[in-house]
Amino acid sequence: MADAQALNNNHLARKEPPRLKGGLPLLGHMIPFARNPFLFMKRVSDQLGEIAQFKIFNQRMILLTGDEASALFYRSSDEQLDQSAAYKLMTPIFGEGIVFDAPNDRKSQQLRMLMPALRGEAMRNHADKILIEIEDLTKQWGDQGEVDLVAAMKQLTINTASHCLLGREFRYELTDEFASIYHDLEKGVNALAYSFPNLPLPSFRKRDQARRTLHHLVSDIVARREQQTEKPTDMFQMLIDTHYDDGSKLTTDEITGILVAAIFAGHHTSSGTAAWVLLELLKHPHMLRSVQQELDQQFGADGQVSFQTLREIPKLENTLKEVLRLHPPLIVLMRQVTENISFKNYSIRAGDMVWASPPVTHRMPNLFDNPDVFDPDRYEAPRSQDKNLMAFQPFGGGKHKCSGNAFAMFQIKAIFAVLLRRYEFELVNAPETYVDDYREMIVQPKSPCLVRYRLRDNSRLKAQSSQPADHTSTLTANSGCPQHGAQKHNTLDSEPRYRIHIDRQLCQGHAMCMGEAPDLFQVDDHNQLHVPNDAPTIASLEQANRAAKHCPNQAIRIAVEQQ
Repeated sequence: MADAQALNNNHLARKEPPRLKGGLPLLGHMIPFARNPFLFMKRVSDQLGEIAQFKIFNQRMILLTGDEASALFYRSSDEQLDQSAAYKLMTPIFGEGIVFDAPNDRKSQQLRMLMPALRGEAMRNHADKILIEIEDLTKQWGDQGEVDLVAAMKQLTINTASHCLLGREFRYELTDEFASIYHDLEKGVNALAYSFPNLPLPSFRKRDQARRTLHHLVSDIVARREQQTEKPTDMFQMLIDTHYDDGSKLTTDEITGILVAAIFAGHHTSSGTAAWVLLELLKHPHMLRSVQQELDQQFGADGQVSFQTLREIPKLENTLKEVLRLHPPLIVLMRQVTENISFKNYSIRAGDMVWASPPVTHRMPNLFDNPDVFDPDRYEAPRSQDKNLMAFQPFGGGKHKCSGNAFAMFQIKAIFAVLLRRYEFELVNAPETYVDDYREMIVQPKSPCLVRYRLRDNSRLKAQSSQPADHTSTLTANSGCPQHGAQKHNTLDSEPRYRIHIDRQLCQGHAMCMGEAPDLFQVDDHNQLHVPNDAPTIASLEQANRAAKHCPNQAIRIAVEQQ
């Protein structure tokens, strides 16, 4: 596949991208887009191909679908495609000068500040918090009943995110107030806000009031924490203590905005996806039985869920990947073109807005076998249909790929590692009535989304696991890895070696590789990955392969040298 540079050969003769016919004066194609964004973009792609143009109001939009066009979208530099200019609708929510409203260098520093809370070591510490939230949910459910799955997953994931990232104050002192604030902020994200984020609409006024209220709450908590001798270890405290490259500290308004950005990323990715995991399994009972069998074998009736054990349930993980393919939470990603670029023999002008649509690309038959079929086995070797990173893009791609992707996968696997062992579930309504709701920009299953549950009879599992395997320990930073110094071996030139290749654009500093092989990989305080020896001897190949396997962005490639 051609890379972004090859796609940008501006010296060749260019022509305009195919244009969608129709549209209204002033509005352009806004009405069919707002009615159902996914169906609109799929129709455009099906009719016009991997690059197409249409208008929303007076703005020319360029839709890029498929893996080659997506490479242009995800691999182009910030100097070519500006992410910030495309997301001005988030400025009233995050704040002025924060994330998408900040210059690229400042934005990069702000996003980098979030990474320590999303690293592998931090997620090991998050495991117990996530399990506490799942236990609280099941206590509310009782032994049997019906529940609106979307509402339940929204509550569970916002509680989990606030517990793991914001701290105890938000989770236990401000639970109801924060939920109300977050609801009003969330309602400020809609199709109209992309073009007119400051219209005097009731939903936008509530959004702005919620942002002001949240700023006051954050200011109060910062003041209280300054008086505390022992400081918490959550993301909130980390932002209080951190500083920019020039040494300046974050203001309370910046802390507020960055925290909201973190919650938006984690919550939106997780809640709808978690709901769809259960819905798709209930629609495909044979797959549900297969996943439950895997969980029973891994955990038994009472096995402890931990960071390590959640890595060893491939059937559930592949189910989650397939849900993300068919129901990605973000149906459109945007960039504004800041300098003329080109794709193949088509010109894209400065001032255009380019779009990528993960659900459209995910349903292309040239990229995915039987793309409308729910098939988790497509991620098993040799098919491995998640390895083309420009085709499988539920979290976006390139250096702007959602940095919370590993946390989201970990969180959702933990939820169902507990729920599917504790309860039997069934759909209340006909399977075909459970569909995506495209009225919101963040896609969720259509509500009400009722499922029925009852406690599962685990007596057989308890009898079989009277002496269960020990899954109780959570990994330490070096567990599962060779001891330091284990790579001290014969280093004669004739000894077989392998190469470690790093895609620096994909690496975000999650440090999963360092957890697996600390002698091979080091991630510094600036989230920069260092590989002291990119051609180690074959003795450490197993650790290197584990590091590559568990990299959430697939930024590591291992190549064994031929002798």
